[in-house]
Amino acid sequence: MKLQEINAFIALAEELHFTRAAERLEVSQPQFSQLIRRLENRFDTALVERTTRRVALTTAGQAALPHARRAVQEINLMYRSAHDLKGHVQGTVRLGYAGASSRPSLPGIARAVRENSPGVDLHLRSMVYGAQGPGRVVSGDLDISFSRRPLVHSGLIDRVFEYEEVLVALPSDHRLATSGSIDLHDLRDDSWVMFPGTYGSNVRDVGLQLTTEAGYTPKIVQEAPDSYTILGLVAAGVGVTITVSSVAHVGNGDLVFLPLAGTPRFLTATVVWSAQAGQATLAVIDAINQTYPIPEEPEGIIVG
Repeated sequence: MKLQEINAFIALAEELHFTRAAERLEVSQPQFSQLIRRLENRFDTALVERTTRRVALTTAGQAALPHARRAVQEINLMYRSAHDLKGHVQGTVRLGYAGASSRPSLPGIARAVRENSPGVDLHLRSMVYGAQGPGRVVSGDLDISFSRRPLVHSGLIDRVFEYEEVLVALPSDHRLATSGSIDLHDLRDDSWVMFPGTYGSNVRDVGLQLTTEAGYTPKIVQEAPDSYTILGLVAAGVGVTITVSSVAHVGNGDLVFLPLAGTPRFLTATVVWSAQAGQATLAVIDAINQTYPIPEEPEGIIVG
């Protein structure tokens, strides 16, 4: 079935006049009549009643007309879509993100991809821990992932996305909640809430490193799999925790975020992708670079 035949049928159904319909399609009347006959032969039924006095659709023609219009509309949409995307990179890119820290940046990235690379279909994949991201890129499960340094996998490229200051989160009624900063030695007798130790959480590792430097092992009374839950437990008074500045937006009136006393400490949040990445993945990296330029290294100690 040819598009010209369907268009001829629609024109005749709307004009109900062979000459006017032929003129509308800019073909001769004999050629137009041939198009209608070919379409009827394909259906093996008459679509139009022809007399010397009038032209009308048969019952079959009336039933076929809305489908013919829909078919032409879909073909036109297909053409416009392909034409609009001509010259644009096309493909599917799976972007892995981990919890509260990277979530606020996702709308801006998705918007930039839609505007700059409309042929790229961006799929957002939630992870529990950023440390899992590089391995999932290596395995092919993800194309890009948020993560943190150090990067231990070969065959990957990373770039700094954000320097996250290490903070302490306290319940708002904690005895040190009004302090300007926190000396971790002062929390040696407190209960702690942390990420589980079995999944390689960088934030947990830094918390244990810093409390060890302060001369003690924290008393962990509860573990939770994500920052939302951990901070909820802190707000409820279950304990205190080490966290990072990128999740401070989760706070409410029951939480206080305070910097460490002395020199600020920072974790390095990154975006990771394969050194063999295709054009669609690189288009998303370009969108990330445009939306979130590489930040300047802060004054302080980079702990990861």
